[in-house]
Amino acid sequence: MDYFLIGQQIRKYRKAMGLSQEQLAERIGISVTHMSHIETGNTKLSLPVFVDIARALEVATDDLLDTAPNQRSSSYAELTELLDGCSARQLRMLTDVVKAVKVAMDKHMEPGE
Repeated sequence: MDYFLIGQQIRKYRKAMGLSQEQLAERIGISVTHMSHIETGNTKLSLPVFVDIARALEVATDDLLDTAPNQRSSSYAELTELLDGCSARQLRMLTDVVKAVKVAMDKHMEPGE
């Protein structure tokens, strides 16, 4: 198991949520130093902490373990590029639209689709 790559996945999802290491560490009840060591792969993380991180980041544990480049990563990169050129107002509006679409998808799609 490559703890560095898992840490990089955690960092990617944390940043995508706009959280600092301090905020994530506080949410899961660990020290900022421990959070930093997890993201840099300098420590092995326990299963309970791993699950707490996934819950706090609102992702499946599989997403944190999936360290190979894939379609999901390229989709994140594409979305990030699109969002970088938006104004604050546009970002708020897009966030509302994405949330509404996600709720509708959750209601009408099978898990994993």
